[in-house]
Amino acid sequence: MINMQNEFKEDPQIPSKETPAPQRRSVIARWIVNLMDIGLGEPLVKLGTNLFSIVVIVSVVLLARTFYRQAQVTSNEADQPPVSIEAVVQESPAIDSESPTGVGINRSAQLHTNIPSRPRNELTIYTVQDGDTVFGIAEKFGLKPETILWGNYNTLLDDPHSLQPGQELNILPVNGVYWEWLGGIPFGEWARFYGVSAADVIEYPGNNIDPNTVGDYENANIKPGTWLIIPGGKRDFVSWSAPLGVTRENPASARVLGAGACDPISGGAVGYGYFIYPTNKHYLSGFDFSPQTNHNGLDFAGQTGEAVYASDAGVIVYSGWNDYGYGNMAMIDHGNGFQSLYAHLSAINVGCGQSVGQGEVIGAIGSTGRSSGSHLHFEIMAGVKVNPWDYLPPP
Repeated sequence: MINMQNEFKEDPQIPSKETPAPQRRSVIARWIVNLMDIGLGEPLVKLGTNLFSIVVIVSVVLLARTFYRQAQVTSNEADQPPVSIEAVVQESPAIDSESPTGVGINRSAQLHTNIPSRPRNELTIYTVQDGDTVFGIAEKFGLKPETILWGNYNTLLDDPHSLQPGQELNILPVNGVYWEWLGGIPFGEWARFYGVSAADVIEYPGNNIDPNTVGDYENANIKPGTWLIIPGGKRDFVSWSAPLGVTRENPASARVLGAGACDPISGGAVGYGYFIYPTNKHYLSGFDFSPQTNHNGLDFAGQTGEAVYASDAGVIVYSGWNDYGYGNMAMIDHGNGFQSLYAHLSAINVGCGQSVGQGEVIGAIGSTGRSSGSHLHFEIMAGVKVNPWDYLPPP
């Protein structure tokens, strides 16, 4: 037994406490070699690697918990009241960007800053161009067509045909009327004629009136001869067209319109009650029926000299020049409550009192009177001026 123990102690493969360190390293190396010889080297390396990774992860977790615990303790011990972001923004003092010690966020200048558009309060002067119409000008400035006429009576005379290239028009900043205050009546009454109050006119910025200097609005102290914008105002058009009710029995009602007025007539042709086109072309070259712009007829296309036909049978009750913009004009009373009108003619083939049949040539297309080009201005009346499209067949 003693020999076996001695033999065991002397076994060089088993390290003992008395074995020196170099010898112990040699023994460990031989163990590793033996393990590799029997195929356990690679599993041993993987096991060691995994153990090392676990140790590293645990160490990182412990260090992180220690760090955040210390940060929380420091935050709780700080003798500072909580400050909201909103409070910081409101209470933060201005920082001098030119100071070398200034701390803050530099913001570059916005080179393309959008400036909010402001409403226009003043009149604008517009020069009429070739091809312009009342409707087109109104659309260009965001206004109603009638505002163009109501702002330029002295130039257009409420007649859209009066528009000519080179004319200078007043363009109001808002829909309404531009009119001269001449005095003679209470100012409040004058304003109400246009459907507004005295305050609407006096306090409108575009009129540049100091309310403190006018006194009582109803009897405002405004110098006669002052032109005023009447925002939202309306007025009746000054009639430039032929009157209604020009019948064969009473054609003299048109005498004020010019030399083409006729004497009373008895008898004559009576219409069929339906209408045909008065021109060869059944489309427009100018204005449509538009009472809001004081245009109560249709402008049919045609070249100067082309035939104009009686839209229905009847008697001629006006034949000749018209002083109110129609130029050479013919008018037919159809004897059944209807009348038809043909204007801007270059020639008239019929005379007063003459009976005409439906489709008979009564004249030729032209551009006489207030006209911007050759066309036929055609109207139908039945106690009031009606839309001819409602009485003509489809084009």
